Amino acid sequence: MAQHMALKSDLELHARITPLVELSDAEWVSAARDLDTWPGARESARLRIRRDGARQARKLFSPAALADEHDRAVLREMAAHGMQVRITTTPLLQGTVFIDRRTMFLTDPASSASSTHGPRRRTYTMSAEPALVSGAYALFEAAWETATDLASFFDADRPRIDAQAREVLHALGSGMTDVTASRELGMSLRTYRRRVAELLVALGADSRFQAGVRAGELGLTRG
Repeated sequence: MAQHMALKSDLELHARITPLVELSDAEWVSAARDLDTWPGARESARLRIRRDGARQARKLFSPAALADEHDRAVLREMAAHGMQVRITTTPLLQGTVFIDRRTMFLTDPASSASSTHGPRRRTYTMSAEPALVSGAYALFEAAWETATDLASFFDADRPRIDAQAREVLHALGSGMTDVTASRELGMSLRTYRRRVAELLVALGADSRFQAGVRAGELGLTRG
């Protein structure tokens, strides 16, 4: 088998990936923007967990995967059957699957975008080149370590902060002065200080230092 090849359709992907997926003891590791990044992802995940239970599997998703209640139910089912599921703080633009750290499948980010003539045909790259697979796997591991476990996102006690509040949180951790931070974030000094005060309340902190500690404990500073 060639160590590197282009797959020009979902059908070609299915033909290549199915024999590998059916290996009962295969490690399955994937990263995706949401449950539509890969064709038939919802159905295949449910079949896999019902057939194999908690086999070796880790799934990393962008926050977009939590937008739909049906998708959240699928993610909960994955986790309930022993799959490790984590959510990144930033979008994942390209889907990646690793099987036994030997074979890698990548989505073409541009192929899934819509054009004036409708959705484009999705294309993929398959590689078994050791250097490429190991390098990409190392990047996955780095993203995995900075991601947050799925259960944390459903924890009622976990503070909900928006994207701008997260930027303010990062600015606090950087050691910048309020004047510099407000300028970097494109807001007035008054607005910046108001957002800092709101963060302290949301995190139940009495000081900026305590807010940073609390945010770190909750995984809000990752990414």
